[in-house]
Amino acid sequence: MTKPTRSIAIVDDDRRVLESLANLIASFGYQAYPFTSAAEMLAADILPQVSCVITDREMPVMSGLGLLAHIRQSGLSIPVIVITGELSEDTESFYFSLGAAGFLRKPLDDDALHRLLQRCFL
Repeated sequence: MTKPTRSIAIVDDDRRVLESLANLIASFGYQAYPFTSAAEMLAADILPQVSCVITDREMPVMSGLGLLAHIRQSGLSIPVIVITGELSEDTESFYFSLGAAGFLRKPLDDDALHRLLQRCFL
């Protein structure tokens, strides 16, 4: 019997980053569902079907923080990985305290992302 494919929702308002990340996720053997905003992802009502969410920290309307809070308030225990190009010393510990499964800086280290995803799915 084949192992079911893990599915990952990716939310980033930068289309180049989104496309690149979706291709990377697919190369790891996961199904990628790319969205250009948190609102777009929430409207798709995909949260119950995904194994993980990767979200950009800074986005218009609903930030990665807002999306993380929404997921936690909905009672879902989906791992959420926050990515950012911004540098801030306290951001990483802040997101972990809110329940993020991981935090990575752009440009992403492919191997670090892969290891983090594997830990999320243990």
